[in-house]
Order: sequence, then structure tokens, then C-alpha cells
Amino acid sequence: MLCVTSRIAVASRGLHPQRLRITFRMASSLGLKEASLVHNQAFIAGHWRDANDKKTFEVLNPATNEVIAKVADLGAAETKEAIAAAKEAFKGPWSKTTAKERHDLLLKLRDLLLQHNDDLARLITLENGKILTEAKGENAYSASFFEWFAEEGVRHYGETIPPPMKGMRGVTIRQPVGVVGLLAPWNFPSTMVCRKLAPALAAGCTAVIKPPLEAPLSALAIAELAIRAGFPPGVINVIPAGATNTPAVGKEICESSDVRKISFTGSTAVGKLLYSQSASTMKKISLELGGNAPFIVFDDANIEEALTAAVVCKFRSCGQTCVCANRLYVQSGIYAEFAARLAELVDKFKVGNGLDASVTHGPLIHSRAVDKVEAHVKDAVEKGASIIAGGNRLEGNFFEPTVLADVPITANVSRDETFGPLAALIRFETEEEAIRLANDTEVGLAGYLFSRDVGRVWRVSEALEVGMVGVNTGLISQASIPFGGVKESGLGREGSKHGLDEYTQIKYIAFGGLQ
Repeated sequence: MLCVTSRIAVASRGLHPQRLRITFRMASSLGLKEASLVHNQAFIAGHWRDANDKKTFEVLNPATNEVIAKVADLGAAETKEAIAAAKEAFKGPWSKTTAKERHDLLLKLRDLLLQHNDDLARLITLENGKILTEAKGENAYSASFFEWFAEEGVRHYGETIPPPMKGMRGVTIRQPVGVVGLLAPWNFPSTMVCRKLAPALAAGCTAVIKPPLEAPLSALAIAELAIRAGFPPGVINVIPAGATNTPAVGKEICESSDVRKISFTGSTAVGKLLYSQSASTMKKISLELGGNAPFIVFDDANIEEALTAAVVCKFRSCGQTCVCANRLYVQSGIYAEFAARLAELVDKFKVGNGLDASVTHGPLIHSRAVDKVEAHVKDAVEKGASIIAGGNRLEGNFFEPTVLADVPITANVSRDETFGPLAALIRFETEEEAIRLANDTEVGLAGYLFSRDVGRVWRVSEALEVGMVGVNTGLISQASIPFGGVKESGLGREGSKHGLDEYTQIKYIAFGGLQ
């Protein structure tokens, strides 16, 4: 039950008593312990508010297709207000806070995320569909970005440059870029917000967050916790929007001269659009776009390691991650064994509602995602592939985790990221062939290889045209690594010390007359 002081705190941030009762009823129906974590309004300048026209959009539980919330549907006008609030907060005391002050606030927010792990994980499962165990892992992963960038921010040093002549000294300092626009996807509705927000705050920027329309509740819960952590009004703003208003909101963020940096995670097509919209104001931009990850297993690999990694790398979050293995290349000497054993493992999966502890894999996000998996399976089979596990569309937003053998390179799954529970096995003979096939794509986010030959590991890792390589592992993501790709998989990096650089600009200061 929410304590009296919490009720007063919530009400004082602009929640009308009637709205407060609606919020509590909504949270109760979702099964959360603490009602005040659930919000269906936008958060601008420290206040919860509706859209100007009072319109809302529905958020569905992908496991049941039931409406779990009706959220404020903001447009371009409210987006301008959010940008103005962020600009005012930046020009105020926020940009002048010390790195240590921001460090302390970030750690408070980290602690609050971990303190409410059960509720936040349940919220992720309800709006995204992933199983509760994975949702708890996502929330912990989200918290890790606040810890990492809190510590990185206090060590974000400038440089001393050797002078070219007597009587001069030169130094560089790093300064926050200003207002940043953060556009997050639905597949990690908490982590993708936090991976962008944490470095922005650590650098001293203020933020306007556009959460995913499919799963906006996690971002709004993070805003609630940011209030409790002590972040000033206007530093963090969250502007949810439905399908009709989302293009206008994105356009306003990208074209605003007051927004000095964009970070977007999503499809390559949308990334290109946002990139073009941002060009007129020459703002900094980070784009983490589509992938088509190759997963290469050589004859000399530890097959147990490779199988375990394939299950995690391909089927985590039901295959709805940008670094999922999409094309599994297996060398001919172990191909038959690998295919049979992978099919056996996948046949043991249990599909269902992510809140059911016995379920291993939840739904896809919506019916269009199911359509794509079904189309990829049908296309591959028509071109000669065989189904050795799963292969069936189930009721609602569910599709059986599927393994296809002998997939031809002409199949659509070889060219297009499935973003679903489909493992496409492709046989290869030589190292050179594996590299050629792996690089035969316009994108290059992540790649994986399994071998015990040190020389081969280095050769293939360096030859793969991707931004990240997993060697004998299917898990590469963590706060401390530079996450990002090459080719049409995007620009810039998130995470690591390089992720903090994205939110700052270098200023050179020359000192003369020192003789």
C-alpha cells in the first residue's frame, strides 16, 4: 500500500485526485505492489499531464491482447513544450552541476530500480511479453547503466596539449551537448531507455524521451523513480505517442534546433528517415539499427558451448533482439549432429504467458511480427529447407520456436532479419566461404563464431564486417562495452566510455602570454 507521504508526493506533481484513483485501479489490475509506479500520462517539466486534446492510445499485453493501459497520446505541440522544458532546465543549474553531484543522483536511481525489481519486471512482461525471469534480468541490466555512467562521468577527463611555441598552453575540456532526444524501441522497453538516459545525465545533458508506443509504461516508471531520486524538473521528460502521432513527434525532435543530439534504436528504414530529418540542424546522432547476425560454428568448436550459446543467442526474448543470431552457419563436419541436437533442445521449450513460471518463451510483440516469422518459414521451405523443430503458427501472438535445416542462401531469412524464434541452419565447407556468406549483407551489428583455433579466431573476428564479435559466447551485451554496428547498422556507440563521449563536445582552450 502506498504510504501517506507518497500519496501527497504524487498529488503534488499534478495528479488530480480522480486521475490518482484511476492510476491506482490500473496498477492494482496489473498486479503491482506499488501503484505509484504505473503512469498513463506524459511527464513534462516535472508534472504528469494529459495530451492537449485528451486523446489516448491503448497498450496491449501481447500474451493476451488485453488492454492494460490507455496512455496519453502526445503530438508535436506537446513535444515542443517538452523540448522547451528540457532547454530551460539545461540553461538553469543542471548543466553546472558537478560530475560528483550527478554521480550521486544516478546511483540513487540505480538503487531505486533494483529496490523495485519485482514490480518493474512485471511491468516489462505485461507490456512486452518476455518471460518474467528475462524481465528481471532486463531491469538489473537497466540499473547497471546508471552505475557504470555514474562512475564513468567522474572520470571523463580533458587533455593537456603540448604547446607549439613558448608562452602558450593548450587544454581541452568536455561539455554537455545540451538537450538530447532519446527514441527507444519496444524489445527492451526499460534497458534501451536507460542505456541512452544514463550517459546523457552523467554528461550533464537534459532529455526528452520518446518511449515505444507498444511498451511505454517502463519509461514512465523510470521517470517516477527519477523524481524520487531527486532529479530536478525538466531534466527528464517523457512524451508517449500512439501510432498516428509518433511520426510527428519524431520529426519535431529531429528538426528542433534546441535538440543537439539524437539517439535512436530501431529499424534501418526509420533510422535513415530520422538521420535525414536531423541533417538540417547538424546535430549529433547515434543510430543503433537493424542486424542480421551470423553465427558461425566451425568443426573444431566445442559443440556443447555452441549449442548452449545458440539457444540463448537465437531464442532469448523469443528472438526479438537486434543481436540475435539470424543466420546459423555450421561447418559440414558437425552439421548433422549440431542440427539434430539443436532441434532436440528447441522441442523442449514451452511457449505461453511470460508470467507463468513454467514458460520458457513468451509471445511476439504483435500479429505483424508473427506474420513475418510465418512468411520466412514458408519461403525457406518452398526453396528447399526442411522443418526439424516447431514451424507452426499458434493462437494469438505466438509462434512455435522453429529450427530449419538446409536453408538455401536465396531464402529471405538469409537476407532479412526475422526478429522472431526462427533458427535458420546453413551448411558451409571452408573458412573463406563462411566469411564471404557472413559479410554478404548490407548491415553489420553483431557476429558470433565458435572455434578452438586461436589463429582462426583472430582471422575471422577481424574479417567479419560487424561492430561486435562474440567468440565462443552468445552473450556480448553489458554496460561497459561499446555497443554499435557498421554499414547500415548505424552510427556511434552506446555503453562504455565511448557512450559518454556521444553526449559531450570537445572544447579547446588556448592560453597565451605565459612567458
